[in-house]
Amino acid sequence: MEKAVVILSGGLDSTTCMGLAKEKGYDLYPLTFDYGQRHKIELKCAERVAKHYEVSDHKIVKLDFLRQIGGSALTDDSIDVPTGGLTEEIPVTYVPGRNLLFLSMAASYAEVIGATAIYIGVNALDFSGYPDCRPEFIEQVQATIAAGTKAGVEGHPIRIETPLLNWTKAEIVRNGMAIHVPYELTTSCYLGEEVACGECDSCRLRLKGFAEAGYRDPVPYRNDVNVRS
Repeated sequence: MEKAVVILSGGLDSTTCMGLAKEKGYDLYPLTFDYGQRHKIELKCAERVAKHYEVSDHKIVKLDFLRQIGGSALTDDSIDVPTGGLTEEIPVTYVPGRNLLFLSMAASYAEVIGATAIYIGVNALDFSGYPDCRPEFIEQVQATIAAGTKAGVEGHPIRIETPLLNWTKAEIVRNGMAIHVPYELTTSCYLGEEVACGECDSCRLRLKGFAEAGYRDPVPYRNDVNVRS
């Protein structure tokens, strides 16, 4: 059985990736990052998801650097998480270099355990304007991993798998529901409370996806009337 490292945040997209990798028959090795995010509740969700899929090894990596430098509403308490709706601009919830760091560490882990793939839930359609969720970014990192790792130099490079890249949130939900992804164990809220706010960008995208897919989101929300009505 081939091994896959799954970058698992505990949110909707990464958990869908977990389910898709499982369906492909991979032996799953989820990798979760504690990077000082204000919504640390997602770490608990990631643990619940890993337990659901009965993985043999779930690693949670402490990464203080992103909290130290700040510059994002997710890692810097002086910046408010926006709740005014989605915009076309790169939002303040963008974390500088996050996916670059995550993929680099995932590649290191994949080499050590002999994994052939890294799953990451980046999405180029409903992606809130994040530059490190674009296909151009993934292509460049893939080339770097191929050129800068022993596996790549020896002719069997580690593949970055991005099954959600060109799906809308509704398509993500539909495909996830079809394979029984446990969305009730996940969170997407940037405020990090036990009950999701329903107002931040991430909540809005998630609720919109469930509504358009024809399903009701199984997690509770403090404010979801505008999306579910």
